[in-house]
Amino acid sequence: MPGSDASLDDVLSNASYEDDDLRIAQQEWEESLHQLQQLVSIVLLPVFGKWLGRRWSQWAYARYLRVGLGKAFFTG
Repeated sequence: MPGSDASLDDVLSNASYEDDDLRIAQQEWEESLHQLQQLVSIVLLPVFGKWLGRRWSQWAYARYLRVGLGKAFFTG
């Protein structure tokens, strides 16, 4: 390129730096996704399961009483 100060070696070395930066950014992104997946599976799923179990047991107990299987049913 006439009038350009950059040589072909400079352009190629800049391209390799950009490739390295993209590779590092991709690795960091994948690591972040892995950490998010661990957060969900270790913290959020057990908390959600505990909450759902408690809600289900309250619903089941209320239905149990509504059907008529309370204390009066067993004691006569």
